[in-house]
Amino acid sequence: MSQNIQSVRGMNDILPGESELWELFEETIRSWLKSYGYKPIRLPIVEPTPLFKRAIGEVTDIVEKEMYSFEDSLNGEQLTLRPEGTAGCVRAVIQHNLAAQRPQRLYYMGQMFRHERPQKGRYRQFNQVGVESFGFSGPDIDAEQILMGARLWDDLGLDSIKLQLNSLGQLEERAKYRAELVTYFEKYATLLDEDAKRRLYSNPLRILDSKNSAMQEMIAGAPQLMGHLGAESMAHFEGVQQVLRDVGLPYEINPRLVRGLDYYNLTVFEWVTDRLGAQGTVCAGGRYDGLVEQLGGKPTPACGFAMGVERLVTLIRESGGDPEPEGTDVYLVHQGEAASRMAPRIAEGLRDQGINVLYNCGGGSFKSQMKKADASGALFAVIIGDDEASAGEVTLKPLRAEGTERNEQKRISVDQVADEIMNAFFDGDDA
Repeated sequence: MSQNIQSVRGMNDILPGESELWELFEETIRSWLKSYGYKPIRLPIVEPTPLFKRAIGEVTDIVEKEMYSFEDSLNGEQLTLRPEGTAGCVRAVIQHNLAAQRPQRLYYMGQMFRHERPQKGRYRQFNQVGVESFGFSGPDIDAEQILMGARLWDDLGLDSIKLQLNSLGQLEERAKYRAELVTYFEKYATLLDEDAKRRLYSNPLRILDSKNSAMQEMIAGAPQLMGHLGAESMAHFEGVQQVLRDVGLPYEINPRLVRGLDYYNLTVFEWVTDRLGAQGTVCAGGRYDGLVEQLGGKPTPACGFAMGVERLVTLIRESGGDPEPEGTDVYLVHQGEAASRMAPRIAEGLRDQGINVLYNCGGGSFKSQMKKADASGALFAVIIGDDEASAGEVTLKPLRAEGTERNEQKRISVDQVADEIMNAFFDGDDA
């Protein structure tokens, strides 16, 4: 006997019962982004591998260990399943000359891929919402994107998410700080774990973000980047904070917040929660003014963030935000040759009027079909037998909210059924 084929570990199915919550989340996201003037962009899942190496940085966990990369068998091109969305969005902005036309506010939703050990909130195929802006150089766009997060948590009914904020300054400021940081960590070389030793000379800022408990005291004593920022960088950071203070949004400055990707500068931020265990970041981003030029475009200020859908859906569910299962409007029951020929026309006519119809397929007795109708959650059963078919009528049977006159079973002409159902909907709203 052949073995059943299972999904790839860490690449999960989203089944009915759960997918409705995803759809509700996505509808909320689209409405929220529209209210801030962000427009959708749809990007390929597969991009040239050099795009990510140049954008993310070759000495990063993503590029070194996590990317799903392969050679195109047709032309030998090196390709990669996208591990994040910003690089592809920047590539599209450059390729189609979008930022030269006007400043852009863009967003995308979709799957990302990283080859890492699956755990709660972290999967090999995961979903992100990404928000990117191009052509805005001031701190106001940074602050707007942070405020957007606060509004979304409110829209989703989440109250356990807190804001952490930091500034990475400019490249030359970080270079001086980096040299000082290397000198500091060299003094504690015996305390560094293997990851830290690997990063010491290639990406020492990432050591600050280590979760290794044995290194925390040593990391706490490391010099801080804030002391190396120049007047312009500090003014930009103060501008962001001033907007947050003006609207009364609480935040914490976290000097160890460095983000894992090389392209960030100036403002970086994370929205974090203590309700997801170790994977506590639900949304993160910041400014990346040099990335467009780094990937071959003209110098263009840019800022953006991404959020993990799986983590947010988990939070919504844990906070009681699961939508009630929705039934359909009508379940269409039919039996007999004439009735079965008439039934599809009635179902399509009801759908023409905006009424959702679940059509009984596969036959069955009236009794078994009525059991299916009740189990479907439908508000009404439209019943057609050969008797009704010969008279040009149907039987309309309400399945919910019994006890009122308008919910009594009745036999009516085919021409009246849509109006009768719609009137019942409106009567229910008025009640």
